[in-house]
Amino acid sequence: MNLRLPQAAVRGFTPNWFAVTMGTGAAALVLAALPLHGRAAELAHAAAQGLWALDAVLFAVFLGLLLARLASDRGALRELLEHPLQSLFFGALPMGLVPVINGLVIFNGGPWAVSLALALWIADAALSVLVAVAVPYWVITRQDHRLERVTAALLLPVVAPEVAASSAAVLAPHLPAVTAQWVTGAGYVLWGISVPLAFSLLTLVLIRLILHKLPARELGVTSWLTLGPIGTGALGLLTLGEAAAHAFAGAPLAEAMGAARDLGIVGALLLWGAGLWWLAGALMFTRHYLREGLREGLPFNLGWWGFTFPLGVYTLATLKLAQVTGFGALSDLGLALGALLLALWALVALRTALDLARKAARLRSPSRTDAVALSGPAALG
Repeated sequence: MNLRLPQAAVRGFTPNWFAVTMGTGAAALVLAALPLHGRAAELAHAAAQGLWALDAVLFAVFLGLLLARLASDRGALRELLEHPLQSLFFGALPMGLVPVINGLVIFNGGPWAVSLALALWIADAALSVLVAVAVPYWVITRQDHRLERVTAALLLPVVAPEVAASSAAVLAPHLPAVTAQWVTGAGYVLWGISVPLAFSLLTLVLIRLILHKLPARELGVTSWLTLGPIGTGALGLLTLGEAAAHAFAGAPLAEAMGAARDLGIVGALLLWGAGLWWLAGALMFTRHYLREGLREGLPFNLGWWGFTFPLGVYTLATLKLAQVTGFGALSDLGLALGALLLALWALVALRTALDLARKAARLRSPSRTDAVALSGPAALG
């Protein structure tokens, strides 16, 4: 039996593979949220459930590979944390788990599913805070960064808590009142940890773009990552407001949480508007890269999954705003963004599968002994 494939998968595994689960999970959640009716809604829900199941399997496999690498190589964790780009993708681990947690509630909803989702959410929230604190610490104290090399990938570890915050709102309505109060309260704290810091980094990214122009084509897709904290921040305000108002009904904080629900709609609209600017920028930057590299196009790497999750959470925020405001134009835009997301997901998933198959074929060749071939060009950075 040829053991080189599984050995290479373990030795070459890097955290950026969790971007695959982020994008796949976002596609599943958007499919489930699309405002469709009749047979179309049934088909979309079934497809979303299947995509969510695939995402859960992928997350379990990737987590197993990461743990196996860390267990087999004592220096692997330090090596990854010292890498100026791979370290940032530790934020993708808790963010990749959130769609799995949300899907347990949305697609299952039974008592066992809610209990499992709650346990996973507690672990995810703790991990997201750890990543949001520890990775920036390594960035500041151990890594070498220059303003001209800064990209929106720097957002990945600090956005993780607000993604967990939005998940708290999905979970809370299915919990007993006291537990729901704790979960939504923690959700607001997680939102506060993440969003202000994310906007500080967005300012840094904008300064870098003004002074040093666009990053290299290999990192071109990172321009889409700016939508992540904005979309999730808006979605968190909307869903946490609804969940908290319900959880605290009849409690001393009932009036405050009712106000939080109402103010959340206004705040979400403001954030959503800010996201429009960054969405327009991402579209124009991508067009620029494609025009400049007309023959080569954008070189493929796992960073292409950056097309999916940020657009997915912005689409979810758009659809939720359409629901709470009744603005039909937002619903139409949400459908258009959802269609774009699903097309991009299909493209990136196909390219990833083809690239992985090509590397696996190379590794099977007796002339190839490279143990990290599977991570090769497909790994961002």
